[in-house]
Amino acid sequence: MKISVIGAGYVGLITALVLADMDHTVVCVDKDELKINKLNHRIPPIYEEGLEELLDKCLNSKTITFSTDIATAIKTCDVLYIAVGTPALEDGHVDMSQSNVIVDSLAKHLDHYAVIINKSTVPIGTQKHITQTLLEKGVSKELFDVVSNPEFLREGKAIHDFKYADRIVLGCESDKAKAILKQIYDPFVSPKIYTTPETSELIKYAANAFLATKISFINDIANLCSKTHADIAVIAYALGLDHRISPEFFKAGIGYGGSCFPKDTRALVKIAEHYEIQLKIVQSAIEINESQKLKPVKLLLNHWEEMEGKIVTILGVTFKPETDDVRDAPSIAIINKLIELGAQVRVYDPIGNKNAQKICPKAQYFEELYHSIDGAHCLILCTEWEEFHDLDFRFILKHMRIPMIIDGRNFLTDRDPEDDGILYFTVGGSI
Repeated sequence: MKISVIGAGYVGLITALVLADMDHTVVCVDKDELKINKLNHRIPPIYEEGLEELLDKCLNSKTITFSTDIATAIKTCDVLYIAVGTPALEDGHVDMSQSNVIVDSLAKHLDHYAVIINKSTVPIGTQKHITQTLLEKGVSKELFDVVSNPEFLREGKAIHDFKYADRIVLGCESDKAKAILKQIYDPFVSPKIYTTPETSELIKYAANAFLATKISFINDIANLCSKTHADIAVIAYALGLDHRISPEFFKAGIGYGGSCFPKDTRALVKIAEHYEIQLKIVQSAIEINESQKLKPVKLLLNHWEEMEGKIVTILGVTFKPETDDVRDAPSIAIINKLIELGAQVRVYDPIGNKNAQKICPKAQYFEELYHSIDGAHCLILCTEWEEFHDLDFRFILKHMRIPMIIDGRNFLTDRDPEDDGILYFTVGGSI
C-alpha cells in the first residue's frame, strides 16, 4: 500500500520503518528539514535498538522516502498516519497544536479517498473532532475515514513492540476503513481489538495510568519499608508471583519519567475533570511520583543539613536505560534541586548527556565514568545502565571524598556495597 506517516519523531519513525520493512511504499514527512536530511543520509535522529540497521535496510530496498513535502504525501497516499507530538501544557491538558496543523493540511490537499489513522496519544473525542473539522472545512465525507490506532511502544524496544505488540487497538466506524486496516495489520500475529474510536483513545490513557499507578504503589510501600525494616525486594517478588498482579512495573525506585507516563496521567486527570470525574487513584500516583523523585535529595539533607560546596555525581540521566530520552526523568528534578541548594553536580550517562545538557546547562557533563566520580562526596544512581552494575568499588573507596552511593534504582543490592565499606542507601532500605 502507499502509506504516508506524518511526523518523524519517535512513534512516527518507528511506524514508518516497520511498515516499509513489510514492503509497503512509505513516505515519512516532517517539517524539520535537518531531521529529514539526517534520515536521508542514514543518520537516525534518536537512539533506538536496531534503528540504524532498519533504516539502512529500508533505504536500500527503496520502500521508504523522507520528505518535508506534506502536500505531495497527502495527495499520493491511500493511508495517512498522524504521528505528531501531543505534549502536555503547563496545566496538564494536551497540546493539540501540532495535530491541528496536520488537519489543516489534510483539508487543503486531500483530493481522493484515504484512511486517516491517528497514532498520537490524544484526548477522548479526537477522532470525532478531526472528522467534524474536515467536514466543516469542506472535505467530502466520501474522501476520508478517521481511525484511532494508539501506539504501545517501549523506548529501547520499540521496533520489537511494533512487530510483536501485546495488542493492536483500532477504533474504527467504517467497514471500508476496516478492510484497509486488515490489509495493513493482518500480517501481524498480535491480537487485534476493533472497537469504537472513543474506547480506543481511552485504552492508551488507561494502560499508562495503570502502569504508573503500579510504580507509585510499590514506591509507597518502599517508603513504609524504610521505616519498618521490611524488605521491599521480597515484598515486590511475593506480590509479583500472584498471577493476577505480575512482577512487571513492580520495582521500587525514584519514580517514572519519559514521554508517556507523566504526560498521559496528567492528561487523563484533566480529561476526567472535563466530565466532572475525580480520578483520585491516578492523582495520588502522580503526587507520589513527584515526591519520589526527590528522595535522594531529602536523604542528603538529612545526612549533611546543607548542600553548599558538596560535589554530587549523577550516574544515568535518561529516564530508563537503552534510550537517550530525558523527558521528565527523575534525574532532571534531582539535578535542578541540588544546583538550587548550592551543590556542584556532575553527570555521566552513556548516551543521554547531550539531551540533558539542553535542559540542565549548569551541571558538568563527563564523557568518562570514573572521571565523574573522582573527588565527589556522593554519587546518585538514577538509571540502571548495565555498565553501572560493574562499578569499581575499590576506585570509589580510594578516589571519592566520601564513599557514598544512593541507589535510586536498587540496582546494586546484589553486590551489597556496604560489605566493601561504602555508605549505601536504597529506595525502601532503612534510613
